[in-house]
Amino acid sequence: MFPVASALGALFLGVVQGLTEFLPVSSSGHLTLFSQFIELDGDNVLFNLFLHVGTLIPVLWFYRAEVGALIRAPFAGEQQPLLQREGMRQWLLLVAASVPTAVIGLLLKDVFEALFDTPAALTVTFALTACILLSTRFAPEPRRGITLWIAVVLGIVQGLAITPGISRSGSTIAMALLLGVNREEAARFSFLMSVPAISGATLLMLKDADLTAFDPVAVGVGFSAALISGYLALVLLVELVKRGGLHWFSIWCFGAAIVSAAIAFS
Repeated sequence: MFPVASALGALFLGVVQGLTEFLPVSSSGHLTLFSQFIELDGDNVLFNLFLHVGTLIPVLWFYRAEVGALIRAPFAGEQQPLLQREGMRQWLLLVAASVPTAVIGLLLKDVFEALFDTPAALTVTFALTACILLSTRFAPEPRRGITLWIAVVLGIVQGLAITPGISRSGSTIAMALLLGVNREEAARFSFLMSVPAISGATLLMLKDADLTAFDPVAVGVGFSAALISGYLALVLLVELVKRGGLHWFSIWCFGAAIVSAAIAFS
């Protein structure tokens, strides 16, 4: 391992975080893999916190119309009962997805990260993600939107994706597609439900961050790199999901599994 205190290391890790947070290849798995070789001086918790914020902003911007509708939901459609308004239905679905994610994350995050935070374990989890993505090649014809029980299932899947090497976006979108959800809706709901998940993870990081170790150069470069690369990755993935191309990323994940195995046994 070699230390990278300059902006170069921050730039590299920011791009990795931005691309892999949205592309279905597991950001945590790739950061674990690259951390075998690169180490930033200073507080890594604080640095990772800003990377997470950098990947949250692209979702809020890309789906700004949907986020705005959610904010206005309690006040829109006043002629209808509150719980019958479409905006409130979306709130209910997001809450139904977020509860199991939060329970799994709070109870099992440390356990899962300890079990799978090695190149040998990443060999298995990357291969599993590849199989999940490949399975979407055989998904049924889209025929439905997100229902309450589908939201709960997706929330459980998102919670289990705290495992390094398991892609959050890949596993949730794949599960939605396999359950017959139409492609655009699967991508939209997957990324909207990531907002409370990423926000919660960021708040948990904040309590462990050493604010006195703030490195403005590393943080600024990493944050900007994560934001820009994250937005580009989000646009690319949504377009590929619409075209039914999610399974192509299985090649990347199989490759990552091979690299992890090579590192583990070298």
